[in-house]
Amino acid sequence: MNSTTVTVTIWSLEQTSPADLRPAAVPQGDDIQIVRAEVPSPEFSRFLYASVGGDIQWTDRLPLSYAQWEETLGRPGVETWVAYDRGTPAGYVELDPQDDGAVEIMYFGLIPAFRGRRIGGHLLTYGVQRAWDLAERWPERAETKRVWLHTCSKDGPYAMDNYLRRGFRLFETKTEEEEHAPTPGPWAGAQA
Repeated sequence: MNSTTVTVTIWSLEQTSPADLRPAAVPQGDDIQIVRAEVPSPEFSRFLYASVGGDIQWTDRLPLSYAQWEETLGRPGVETWVAYDRGTPAGYVELDPQDDGAVEIMYFGLIPAFRGRRIGGHLLTYGVQRAWDLAERWPERAETKRVWLHTCSKDGPYAMDNYLRRGFRLFETKTEEEEHAPTPGPWAGAQA
């Protein structure tokens, strides 16, 4: 069996003060609500992960067992914020606090049908605000001193622009060779 590799560029970006955030406008005419999924649910989180990342080759969490999903989602301070369009999940942002006062935006994105409607900037703004005030909801966590994320050349064409427009600054760029895998999609034939 022949395997092919692709070169992937990975960019790491950060904010070091709440004042760095440049908020996006709230989408006009849409009934977008952003709600925290307060009960950790492997089923729901896996649905969001596969639905948002299926067409851009998010695969790192696919092999996790149910127990591993529970462990990841149940750590103190891990939060999932979900954007809904008239009751339908449109995308999400997952926050992962670290012991040094940093909060990583572990996952962020929109389900393909909701892209291109200016929801992404609004959801990212909201997620960054929740990263900065995370210690208010989790007193055992250190006050947030830094919010960071990484994106890569496999992500959508507007991802990097959205991060830069929200006030993130690039602090590291690296490239890796990855095995090329067929796009999994949220389920077989989903993009057909």
